[in-house]
Amino acid sequence: MQKIQNFINGEYVDPIKGQYLDNIEPGTGKVFAQIPNSNQEDLEKAVEAARGAFPKWSTMPTEKRSKILHKLADLIEENLEDFALMESRDNGKPLWLAKVVDIPRASTNFRFYASAIVNFSTEAQVSEGFMVNYTRRAPIGVVGCISPWNLPLYLFSWKIAPALAMGNCVIAKPSELTPMTAFLLGRLANEAGIPPGVLNILHGEGKGIGQAIVEHEATKAISFTGGTTTGKIVGATAAQQFKKVSLELGGKNPNIVFADCDLDEAVKTSVKSSFTNQGEICLCGSRILVEDSIYDAFKSRFISECKKIVVGDPLHEESTMGALVSNDHLEKVDSYVQLAKKEGGTILLGGKKLDKEGFYYEPTVIEGLDETCRTNQEEIFGPVVTLNKFTSEGEAIQVANSTRYGLSCTIWTTDLKKAHRVSHSVHSGIIWVNCWLVRDLRTPFGGMKDSGIGREGGNEALRFFTEPQNVCIKL
Repeated sequence: MQKIQNFINGEYVDPIKGQYLDNIEPGTGKVFAQIPNSNQEDLEKAVEAARGAFPKWSTMPTEKRSKILHKLADLIEENLEDFALMESRDNGKPLWLAKVVDIPRASTNFRFYASAIVNFSTEAQVSEGFMVNYTRRAPIGVVGCISPWNLPLYLFSWKIAPALAMGNCVIAKPSELTPMTAFLLGRLANEAGIPPGVLNILHGEGKGIGQAIVEHEATKAISFTGGTTTGKIVGATAAQQFKKVSLELGGKNPNIVFADCDLDEAVKTSVKSSFTNQGEICLCGSRILVEDSIYDAFKSRFISECKKIVVGDPLHEESTMGALVSNDHLEKVDSYVQLAKKEGGTILLGGKKLDKEGFYYEPTVIEGLDETCRTNQEEIFGPVVTLNKFTSEGEAIQVANSTRYGLSCTIWTTDLKKAHRVSHSVHSGIIWVNCWLVRDLRTPFGGMKDSGIGREGGNEALRFFTEPQNVCIKL
């Protein structure tokens, strides 16, 4: 059985205390690797390495840093097959999905920021004959990046790429449930020419090494993606040390289907937005709100399309959905389906675990629930969606805004004025009109309310990982 290692100062090293966690393959339910359960001593080694590497990395010419990150993007592409296989085995997602989405996007993240930094401009204000002020964006120093298990390398790279690009040194922690591709990335970082100590990857539990990274006085900024409850702890800890913090948290996203939509496209895309990656994406549209005049037609077509989903071995090409990430998460998802029944919901499709090795759950569709019930208010993060009727635009907006979350929303309508009007009324950081999960990496990404604070993506990320410094020169 493979034992993976931490990556500190350009080397793979065992955890100092020799403690490990089992890494379970969701598709089989069996242990297939062990990962370090790092502690404070491992963190101190990483901090020492990052601090030592910062002066050289932060002053390296932008063009040289860019070239190194482009090389890393190339290497990820060259190793796509190996990375995709490990991502699928580690997370439970279909192998084909890892090949076409997760690993290519990780490469794109590095390539995007490698290009962005050579085009990033600073500001200058000139007071004629008196003074010139210019603002530079200075790298912060050592930063902590903590990523989740649902899109492991995709979101891991989404954080570390802009941090590295702007000259910071990174101490990163992938989820203890899905550590394998982050582990593999260390070797490619060396091949790309990233100097020792610039990127350090520690494995272990969030409540242990994750919290230690947030608490350490050396980490001057924290970028965290995960659950809202954990985000509150991260935010409170960072605030006590006046650290910059970016929190990308949960969602309970509405998918609003108006009667004037392209029904075929709305149904087809809504199936994807409900069940892609087993519904384990913070952007999934788990509350489908349908105008009453087309409710029955939408429901009939939606259920028909959902019945075509094939739940099976992530490594099989015909599998549309794979396994949930862990047995604990499987039990959580099932508990919400049982709760929905108690709350008066009707199970239109699915609603059961699959009787096979691994952590598999049927795609589940529920109707007849009140908007205020727990099933419609709390994030389930699995292959479970609810169908809800509305009779007016105002009601759709009210229901869409009725949760404590505000990450994303999808709106289906052919009325351009309505599309703008509703978009501006829904309290979500990301709005998709007649599409879902269409991303331009130049745009800001993040949520409102309990879905987090701050924004990732584009220049927002480059600004987050720097401090503005004004220089005033008297003429």
